[in-house]
Amino acid sequence: MSEHDRGMTASPLSDEPVHEAVHEPFVRSLDALGQWRATLEERVRDLARFLGEQGLLDENAGALLDSLRQRLAGEKLVVAFVAEFSRGKSELINAIFFADAGRRIMPASPGRTTMCPVELGWEPEDAPGLALLPIETRLEGASLTELRAQPQLWRRVPIDAGDPAALAQALDAVRGVRAASLDEARQLGFWDDEQPADNPPLRPDGQVEIPLWRHALINVPHPLLKRGLVVLDTPGLNAIGAEPELTVGLLPNAHVVVFVLGADTGVTRSDLEIWRDHLASQALTRYVVLNKIDALIDPLSPPEHSQAQIALQCEQVARTLEIAPERVFPLSARQALTGRVSGDAQALADSRLPALEQALAQQLLPERRTVLERMTLEALDAIREQILRGLLDLRRQLAEQIQELDGLRGKNSGKVRLMLQRVTAETNEFEQCTAQIQALRLVHARALKAAMAPLAGDALRRQVDAMIGSIRDSFLKLGARRSYTQLFAALRGVLDSAQQQGSDLRDLLSASCNRLNTEFGFSLMLPPAPELARFRDDLALIERNYIQYLGLTQAVRLAQPRFLEQFRRMLMSRLRAVFEGAAGEIELWSRTVSGQIDAQLRERRKSFKRRRESLERIRLAADQLDTRLAELSAQDQRLATTEVRLQALDDRVRRAATRHELALPSDFSPLSRPMPLAPAAAPVPAVVTGDA
Repeated sequence: MSEHDRGMTASPLSDEPVHEAVHEPFVRSLDALGQWRATLEERVRDLARFLGEQGLLDENAGALLDSLRQRLAGEKLVVAFVAEFSRGKSELINAIFFADAGRRIMPASPGRTTMCPVELGWEPEDAPGLALLPIETRLEGASLTELRAQPQLWRRVPIDAGDPAALAQALDAVRGVRAASLDEARQLGFWDDEQPADNPPLRPDGQVEIPLWRHALINVPHPLLKRGLVVLDTPGLNAIGAEPELTVGLLPNAHVVVFVLGADTGVTRSDLEIWRDHLASQALTRYVVLNKIDALIDPLSPPEHSQAQIALQCEQVARTLEIAPERVFPLSARQALTGRVSGDAQALADSRLPALEQALAQQLLPERRTVLERMTLEALDAIREQILRGLLDLRRQLAEQIQELDGLRGKNSGKVRLMLQRVTAETNEFEQCTAQIQALRLVHARALKAAMAPLAGDALRRQVDAMIGSIRDSFLKLGARRSYTQLFAALRGVLDSAQQQGSDLRDLLSASCNRLNTEFGFSLMLPPAPELARFRDDLALIERNYIQYLGLTQAVRLAQPRFLEQFRRMLMSRLRAVFEGAAGEIELWSRTVSGQIDAQLRERRKSFKRRRESLERIRLAADQLDTRLAELSAQDQRLATTEVRLQALDDRVRRAATRHELALPSDFSPLSRPMPLAPAAAPVPAVVTGDA
């Protein structure tokens, strides 16, 4: 392959070749994260396949490995871009993620083009296309999460990357608007008599323009999106305030929020409202971009003067937004995109975009990697302990059989009959344990039910409804924050109680398991009690995310029944996920304990059966003794080999999980990019956003 061929790759959605430019820090680190996840998922699959082939993968271990693989394969990294109109959001997205295409993927033009929130991602089970949710679904009160599961409500527009005109026409639908009366605009949340400054212009006929669509999903097989990236593009202040789903759902769930300002305007009144109302939570990972710094460069003044102006503007922005100065990044998205497409290294350096990319690469992605690594190692610990304990028990039983049969060398048939009688007696004695196991299961089931009851959805719904009712009845909604904090204090108490009950349940079962081990030769070893601390942390994160919507400045919004109901739905959705996760943790622990008892009971019965069959064969043909001993020794050797192989596979997965390769590549330099070829004739996929 020639150097020229190695520098060529297929366009993301077509066969047209474009030059494979060197990725910038965030993109390269995202690619490294995706490769790490894919490698780790493959290692977990190898481990599961090996356990299945050896007959060691029971239902509980299989479910845990399947859950781990699905999490690794389906992990999404959500990056939300928030700005008022004409701040340069689209150009920034193009410059960071899609410059390698050699052209703009997300169209950028002056003025307002995107009328609804847009998610750009890739789901391989769905065909490439555009899905549009009608604005009228706001009247139904259902959340976006619920509506995603109702495909009949969405308008589907297929995307054909090979037809530029059809692609542009399909994506142009995001800009759709229609006329609505004031009453309809009020019902849909686009007209507020109490806040006239945020209302859309009134047309001569007394109507206003509202968006046709509530939400848009664009599904395209771009390489970065295949790696799990989801780009969330939001419209301006009016649209953000009108869509509770966005404010209490999508933005708090984003892994990072990039707030884009204009360097020439600084923080405007509407910018400040967006920040205070929706982005001020310290729980969010936020970066502020001061875009269009090229507008501050005066060709008639020395460069030092322009740089001082930019630095002063950054200081003022950081002070106004009360954010650390190192989180404010002055740059020129247009200059960065132009430099990358044209191969102008100096223009890229002058744009200052690499500083933002390095911050994203060095701070955000390692955090996501750490979460997945910890989850993987915890699952491996549980599975390894369970499987190795089972192997140890099997080898112990084989050793007992070998010792027993070896003692029969040279013995007569009468001795063999005595051994058969002893096996029968031991079998009958062992079967007496079933009564204790049945009693243990009854106690286990009652204790588990008591621990799970407070985590059920009905109990959670009653608490949330009580909080909403208290807010609805309070004068001017002044008690909203107090009711909210009381709710979360109660929910923390529920999780703490479930944690304690889980520990009590383990102590209760531990005593019974010790008796079974002592009296009947089991080798039961209970795993640590279910740990719910991470769900308590999730609860604290939700509390911090949403409490900003319950202050005095939000009293008018809380007075709107539609917003309060949407707030209830979204809060309930987030809390349900936390409590279902906690209940699932307890249930998985419970199944692991039950599965261990069932597995050892089953294996012990098989062992008695094999012993009886061996003695019967020996009684009938004494010359088979050596053959049977050889078979048992071979089985033990196979188990020993299996144990060694299992340890090797487990270590292989752990090494893959703990490889740290998300730092910037040592050869990275923003000044060393190959010159891309001219853009291909056929366009790559595009998504419409609302500014230039």
